[in-house]
Amino acid sequence: MSKTNPDQAVAGMLETLQSHLRNGKAEAAAGLFLEDCYWRDLVAFTWNIKTLEGRAQIAAMLAQQLPALGEIGLRLAEGEAASQADGVTQAWITVETGTARGSGLIRLKDGKIWTLLTTMSELKGHEESKGVRRPMGAVHGVHTGRKSWKEEREQELAELGRSEQPYCLIIGGGQGGLALGARLRQLKVPTIIVERNEKPGDSWRKRYKSLCLHDPVWYDHMPYIPFPDNWPVFTPKDKVGDWLEMYAKVMELNFWGSTDCKSASYDEAAGEWRVVVERGGERITLRPKQLVLATGMSGKPNLPKFKGMDVFKGEQQHSSKHPGPDAYRGKKVVVIGANNSAHDICAALWEAGVDVTMVQRSSTHIVKSDSLMELALGDLYSERALQSGMTTAKADLTFASIPYKVLPQMQTKVFDAIRERDAGFYARLEKAGFMLDFGDDGSGLFMKYLRRGSGYYIDVGASELVADGKIKLKSGVDVKELKEHSVVLSDGSELPADLVVYATGYGSMNGWAADLISQEVADKVGKVWGLGSDTLKDPGPWEGEQRNMWKPTQQPALWFHGGNLHQSRHYSQYLSLQLKARMEGIATPVYGLQEVHHLS
Repeated sequence: MSKTNPDQAVAGMLETLQSHLRNGKAEAAAGLFLEDCYWRDLVAFTWNIKTLEGRAQIAAMLAQQLPALGEIGLRLAEGEAASQADGVTQAWITVETGTARGSGLIRLKDGKIWTLLTTMSELKGHEESKGVRRPMGAVHGVHTGRKSWKEEREQELAELGRSEQPYCLIIGGGQGGLALGARLRQLKVPTIIVERNEKPGDSWRKRYKSLCLHDPVWYDHMPYIPFPDNWPVFTPKDKVGDWLEMYAKVMELNFWGSTDCKSASYDEAAGEWRVVVERGGERITLRPKQLVLATGMSGKPNLPKFKGMDVFKGEQQHSSKHPGPDAYRGKKVVVIGANNSAHDICAALWEAGVDVTMVQRSSTHIVKSDSLMELALGDLYSERALQSGMTTAKADLTFASIPYKVLPQMQTKVFDAIRERDAGFYARLEKAGFMLDFGDDGSGLFMKYLRRGSGYYIDVGASELVADGKIKLKSGVDVKELKEHSVVLSDGSELPADLVVYATGYGSMNGWAADLISQEVADKVGKVWGLGSDTLKDPGPWEGEQRNMWKPTQQPALWFHGGNLHQSRHYSQYLSLQLKARMEGIATPVYGLQEVHHLS
């Protein structure tokens, strides 16, 4: 491979790969890859979210999928130059099949393909109305009986869900549901978003008052409407709520607030769901073709069961219901847990003059916010990244292009540097008795999040309070029982308490399916989230992708959408295209449907 002309090297490889794919030569195409190789496909080839690892998996996928893909096109992206570093040639590419267009990223090493990312961006004949296709907004001339935009919008709101059925029903109106709803709106997929709270953003507004985003602004944009340049780096929760309310309005989303979902069942013969909701005291039966649970990773609280919970005379709350510190000034509070919510709540309570104790039952990964931003996120999501030409779209695709099998070793290097940089900070925490970890394999925050969605705290100040003893700490213990006015721990110690906060996390998203549909359907789908890494709370076998997220499940027409703001933005695109294709009757042969190995 030429070291002086990376464009030529990539173009030649793409031309050869394209030829093999067009001629149905699956084995020959797979032979262009290294033995240790990865092809991550986001819908374009597999109608799934799937990573193929090794030549055999790539050949098997192509042998099954190529007959239905039509003419395939692969080429260097216009206006983009390939680059070389550390023996790897990397380039942005465009991808085309008979039904879709997309983009991707290719990496060559030793004259062969090491990693390939292919993604679907749009369906041919069903492109979004943007850019040169943007709507006029006004019809000039004289037309009798014309309706204004407001009248047409009011008519749509009155009819959808009554005389007209939605094609898609999204349950959950947080950032995930709104992001997906916006994508579907642009694709002209009739959609209703159902939310228990009254207004968009209320799921944020109702959390404890000190809550703010721990991810920086560059990581958190919503589709179509990025935050303005003067937006704060870390957004307070009420500001997030206001943004989401504005977003739902200007994106013209059909949002049903103050609406409870009572039940759902799938009519296989009709190919539709029957979903009973209660809205404004009225029971309404909706019949969507597709049902999306966008109830979020932090949606179904895990409430532990301890002896004496029925005896305790004070207040008990899950962290999701904690209102903030104001009502507890001068009181004693015990917080069970030591991850993000626990730290935030403890810090706010301490600031308000509350005697607060954190009970840490297992070790926690801690990373300082400024270290995370500079060493882990800075190349992709920062002002520095923007100035170097790294757009949000490129950043999303760059991160998506790194196979999950490879990501831990890359992250370990980053978090080793963080551990060294903040060695004094970690030493003070350990001296205070805090139990620290960097994940089972030292790979840090992102892998913990992707594997289990818990077990970490991004420090924005609370860790200093723990290290200084201002937030009291009991670590390496469990709760034995609650008495009338205290919490008894497994080491025999007893903590006086007026309030116990259970910062004990959330369950698998298929728990919502069990509640709304049936336990049978929840078990049919299986566990949601996790990679199968065989680490704590992420049992094997290896999946290579997030279980059941943003892709077809074993239950026809049931989908899961959630995650942080970054994932809601990025993966809503691929889920919306899968739904649009089904609405339009486009063939969607799914390769590698998620198998079920664990129920929760």
